[in-house]
Amino acid sequence: MLQMIEANWIVFVVALLLGLLVAWWIFARASSNGRAREHRPDVLDEGAAPAQRNQALIDAPPASAVTMAGLGEIVAAAAHDEVVQAMPPPAAAPTAPLSAAAPEPGDDLTRIKGVGPKLAALLQGLGVTSFAQIAAWNEADIDRIDAQLGSFAGRIARDNWTEQARLLASGDKAAYEAKFGKL
Repeated sequence: MLQMIEANWIVFVVALLLGLLVAWWIFARASSNGRAREHRPDVLDEGAAPAQRNQALIDAPPASAVTMAGLGEIVAAAAHDEVVQAMPPPAAAPTAPLSAAAPEPGDDLTRIKGVGPKLAALLQGLGVTSFAQIAAWNEADIDRIDAQLGSFAGRIARDNWTEQARLLASGDKAAYEAKFGKL
């Protein structure tokens, strides 16, 4: 080790001096923070009116308490407006009924895999209330309903609602559970 120091003593001296210089700079900056800061102009230097305005903002209730309460309603209204604008205009000819069979009121649509309470409520709002209606849908009916499902669009085909509804409407629980799992 001593031979290495003797051979490279210039490098060690330069490194030592550089280390001392960096340490002096760090300690000098730290001690200068203890001194009084020079005054820099800010908005309160403009006069009494800005100071009163700023104090009023400080004394006011938090904005989050006021605006966050209604944020959900605002987002829901905006989303509804977008869905309404995206919907195609109603056809001039009256549309065919969703099924040839009379709808059975009161089917629990949440028994269809992929249909939760929100989606069931949306479907009931669209007049879909029974498994028989869904089982009788053709491609045009699926496209028409799917266009009105908003963020749930595509679920009808992806979760195979028509086949699930056909099995549920027929009461074939064994075939349903064999294909789609336990009810």
